[in-house]
Amino acid sequence: MNNSYDVIVIGAGPAGYVAAIRCAQLGLATACVDDWLDNDGKPAPGGTCLNAGCIPSKSLLESSELYARLQHEAATRGIHAQEVSLDVAEMIAGKDRIVAELTGGIAALFKSHGVEWLSGRGQLLPGREVRISLHSGEQQTVGAKHVILAVGSTPVELDVVPLREDVIVDSTGALAWTSVPQRLGIIGAGVIGLELGSVWQRLGASVTLLEAQETFLAMADRQLADAALKLYRQQGLDIRLDARVKGTRETADGIEIAYQDGGDHAISVDRLVVAVGRRPCTEGLAAAEAELLLDERGFVHVDEFCETSLPGVHAIGDAVRGPMLAHKGSEEGIMVAERIAGQHSEVNYGAIASVIYTNPEIAWVGKTEDALKQAGIDYRSGVFPFAASGRARAMQATDGMVKVLSDAASDRVLGVHILGAGASELIGQAVLAMEFGASSEDIARTVFAHPTLSEALHEAALAIDNRAIHLGKPRRN
Repeated sequence: MNNSYDVIVIGAGPAGYVAAIRCAQLGLATACVDDWLDNDGKPAPGGTCLNAGCIPSKSLLESSELYARLQHEAATRGIHAQEVSLDVAEMIAGKDRIVAELTGGIAALFKSHGVEWLSGRGQLLPGREVRISLHSGEQQTVGAKHVILAVGSTPVELDVVPLREDVIVDSTGALAWTSVPQRLGIIGAGVIGLELGSVWQRLGASVTLLEAQETFLAMADRQLADAALKLYRQQGLDIRLDARVKGTRETADGIEIAYQDGGDHAISVDRLVVAVGRRPCTEGLAAAEAELLLDERGFVHVDEFCETSLPGVHAIGDAVRGPMLAHKGSEEGIMVAERIAGQHSEVNYGAIASVIYTNPEIAWVGKTEDALKQAGIDYRSGVFPFAASGRARAMQATDGMVKVLSDAASDRVLGVHILGAGASELIGQAVLAMEFGASSEDIARTVFAHPTLSEALHEAALAIDNRAIHLGKPRRN
């Protein structure tokens, strides 16, 4: 361990490790401090996203969808699978193997790029010094010309619903169960709640989601959110809106959840997941004398280039304003690294995609219709259903649609919203279009391969001028 670096990054999640690698690529002497330990007590870079979030949840979503399709869809294609059985413990072990491979990959990237990886908890001190509390119990202090804070986030807890090992858990705990609960309750029907609910419902659990908000997925486009809610309920997810949980108690029948939705109600479940959001991991991040400015919710105060109130100190990822998305944090890490190296770099926050990895998936980028209406922006809309897509029909994945919103005057694309199979991949085309300042006509004039799901984006752009070929509407132009 050196005593001084060009850059010290606190946190090795998708924001921190990307920032550290980019700094090293730019010739800066870089160290990355992280305190995450795996189940065996070994250091594991990658943060929540890799160890207990994005990657493990996607592994279980993929496995559970494969199991569900074998049970319910294979026969419609003439595939008759006999005695399909479920080994949840092996499914979890497979997920853990994937995580271990990827955390090992980050460690290898650190080594190949010359990033010094310091296992321990980092705390910012005055003068851009960092106190590192090693897992051995020792403490060491190092200095740097620049410090990047990338400490991530942690699940929000509810005082009225205390966690209890293996029974009442947060999202991390719900990714480690080795048996399927008969009755599963989830508090929160946002991204995390829906993804976890999908996993365990496919594997056989009866799932009830209690959402305090009256509006389902308020951050998404209303047309798509309403369609998604209907589909999820048809799949068996019992989603109850405007349901405010008041408390829980153990009974002979399991965990009783008391909630209100205009009246007093209670349900009993065998296990319960608390998925009501996340908060920044900034408690104790900086010593008081460092005078790091935080807002009332614990986020580090930064400007548009992620500079904090302290000279030479930046903060990125879930610890700062904006959506808590791994790719947003990674791009902030690259921007900060390049600005430290004297380059011009920025993040286009208006073109960051959001994805919910349910079935069907939901993905969007840019403005929703409601946001455009509230802003008084005159816009046009084109919608194309996957039911009219040949590729979607061949896949037996006809649920959902693509919506393109463009400025009524300039025709510039303002937002794209997708509900359907492959939405997480299709949305990348929309992000590229918006980054290049494309119009809906640019998309309409682009030749898409046939048959593909991407053609739905093409047809949605055509639909803005009522020119969609496969909608059966009269052509005006």
